Amino acid sequence: MPHGRPMILTALAMVAFAGNSLLCRAALKHTGIDAESFTTIRLLSGAVMLWLLVRLRRGRVTGSGNWLSALALFVYAAGFSFAYVSLPTATGALLLFGAVQATMIGRGIWVGERLRPWQWGGFALAFAGMVGLLLPGLSAPPLQGSVLMLAAGVAWGVYSLRGRGVGDPTGVTAGNFLRAVPIAAGLSLLMLDQVSLDLAGVLYAVCSGALASGVGYAIWYTVLPALKATSAATVQLSVPVIAAVGGIVLLGESVTLRLALASIAILGGIALMLMEKRRAEKT
Repeated sequence: MPHGRPMILTALAMVAFAGNSLLCRAALKHTGIDAESFTTIRLLSGAVMLWLLVRLRRGRVTGSGNWLSALALFVYAAGFSFAYVSLPTATGALLLFGAVQATMIGRGIWVGERLRPWQWGGFALAFAGMVGLLLPGLSAPPLQGSVLMLAAGVAWGVYSLRGRGVGDPTGVTAGNFLRAVPIAAGLSLLMLDQVSLDLAGVLYAVCSGALASGVGYAIWYTVLPALKATSAATVQLSVPVIAAVGGIVLLGESVTLRLALASIAILGGIALMLMEKRRAEKT
């Protein structure tokens, strides 16, 4: 990969991931689309885009996904959409990222990975930030939306863990998106009396699925081999920040003192853990 290209592709992938939060929040706050329809359209458009990208690549697909991973993908997408009915963009992105990282770290501890003292300190700082964000109060985020986003983060963490080491991540992701579509469609049928569609909401969902998800994941999987595992995790710290800035500039959202302090604690704690892990890898 030419020098400088990984940096550009990584930046594009992070903007795409943050764009998912912005598109979902904008659709559910400013248009008439319902959360289950947004989820179904997002997964369908993502599946179509990923399938097209795999076909255009003209490479042999070495995997087509599986139903357990597709279920985890659906839980993530549905929890994400329903959470953004009530959560501001920045809060949702922060909770999602924190839950994903907690799931990945928890899995490492479960299988015997030992944390250094500074890593435990980072973990404690991030945990304290999460607790501080969710404590009851005037500026606390809605509980239901917070729980849904945390569940979405855990599901995405599980999905990511299940996808480690697959030979063709783009092809496998395309297969998982295709499998997740009928699951999402089933949810829409169960909630048919609540279905609400409008052109703007559908367009937001298509952009979220085809561009922010489909193209975003394809770019990320292209650049990922050029990044070390710790570097890949560290760069994702930028996603909640990009989402927060986008929410302020594009959606007119405000950042409370509670959210700012929680963000510093959560992102700082995770960054401390990742930096200490990188240091341990070098020794």
